[in-house]
Amino acid sequence: MKKVRIGVFGAGRGMTMVHEIIGDPLAELVAVCDKYKPLLDNCRREAEAAGLTNITYYERFDDFFNHDMDAVVLANYANEHVPFGIRLMESGRHIMTECLTCSTMKEAVELIEAVERTGVTYTYAENYCYTPVRWEMRQRYRRGDIGELMYAEGEYLHDCSSIWPQITYGERNHWRNLMSSTFYCTHSIGPILYMTGLRPVQVTAYETPNMPFMRNLGTGSGTLGMEVITLSNGAFMKSLHFGIKHYRGSNYQLNGDLGALQDMGDGTIGVYMEEGPGQNGCGKHENYAPSAIIPGTENSGHGGGDYFTTHYFVRSILGDPVARERAINVYDAVDMCIPGTLGYVSIAQGNAPIKIPNLRNKEERDAWRNDTRCSFPAIAGDQLIPNNLWGDGEIDESVFDEVRRRWEAGEPG
Repeated sequence: MKKVRIGVFGAGRGMTMVHEIIGDPLAELVAVCDKYKPLLDNCRREAEAAGLTNITYYERFDDFFNHDMDAVVLANYANEHVPFGIRLMESGRHIMTECLTCSTMKEAVELIEAVERTGVTYTYAENYCYTPVRWEMRQRYRRGDIGELMYAEGEYLHDCSSIWPQITYGERNHWRNLMSSTFYCTHSIGPILYMTGLRPVQVTAYETPNMPFMRNLGTGSGTLGMEVITLSNGAFMKSLHFGIKHYRGSNYQLNGDLGALQDMGDGTIGVYMEEGPGQNGCGKHENYAPSAIIPGTENSGHGGGDYFTTHYFVRSILGDPVARERAINVYDAVDMCIPGTLGYVSIAQGNAPIKIPNLRNKEERDAWRNDTRCSFPAIAGDQLIPNNLWGDGEIDESVFDEVRRRWEAGEPG
C-alpha cells in the first residue's frame, strides 16, 4: 500500500509525531520545520537513530511549504494553527492539527469552510480521547449501558509552573503568556464529547484570579478556568482545566439515568449500573482495567493516546472507514474548542450564559464570520479581550528576564 508522505511543522510538540510517523509502516517522514535549530537537531537524531537520513529540515515555513509531501502535522504555536492549516489545505495537503483547533469564532468558520471547500482530510489530535479507559467509557456509553447522560465532568489539571521557562523562553508575547484562562480547554471538553457524541449548546464560564506562582513566571491570565456547558440532550457538564495544585491530574465521568462511568486515574474504570426500571439505587459496582484499542500501544505518550492521533490520521487519508469513524473531524474539533472561546466572552460579560452555534449549519455561520474576540492582540485586533480582567497591572520586564535566564540555565520555574 502507498505510504503517506508527511511533514511536521513544529519540532517541539511535533517530536512525538515524528516518533509515531517513523514507526508507522504506512507513513513516511519527509520534512520537519522549526525556527529553533536545536529542536530540529533533536528530530534529526531521532530519525537517524531509526536509520532515516533522507529527511529535509527547514527553519522557514515557506521553504517547508514547497516540499513535496501529501500531509502535514501542525504542531506549531497553538494559537496559529488555522492560517497555516488553510494555506496547506488550499495547496491540497491533508492536515492534522495539534491542540488547539482555533483561536476565534472567525477562525472556526474559516477552518470548517476550508475543509469543505478543499475536500482534504482534516483530523484533530485530541489525544486524551484515546486512553484505554476513556475509549472503554465511549464504548459503554454508546452501547447504552448507563442510559441517557445527565451530567459529566472533564478535568485537565496541569500545573505547568515548573516547566514554564522551558515552554515560554521568557517571551512576553509567547502564546502561553497571552492565552486566556479558558483557551486550552479541549483536553477537558474533548473526551466527554467524543465519548457521548453530544454537542455543546450553551456555556457559562468562570476563572480564578491570576495567582502569584504563575504571574511571577510571566502570565497575567486567570490561573484556573472552568466552563459549565449545556449539551444537546439537555445534560450539562463541568470542564475544569489548567493551573492548579492537585493530587490527581485528570478526572472524567459520565452520569446517566441508569448508571455511571468514571476514569479512576489509575488505569481502571469505575462502573455503577442498574439493571433497569425499579432498580433505583440497587445497582452493581465494578472496577477493572480495560484493554487498549490496539494491544501494545499503552506506553505511547499521554496514556497511550499519542499513538492513535497519528495512526487514524494516516489511515483516514488512505480511506480506512474505521479510522475515519474514530478520527476527530473538523466539526467535532471545533465543538471541542469553541466552548472555551465563548467561555472567555462569558467571563468578560460577568459570567453571562452564551449560546454556542452549530457551525455544521451554514446558516448559523454568518453571525460569527467576523468575530475575533480573544486575548491574542495580533489576532483579535480591535475586539481584544485582555487576558487579565482582575485589574492587575502590566508584568514588569524583569520577570521575563528572569524566566529567560532560567530557561537558558536549564532551571525549573
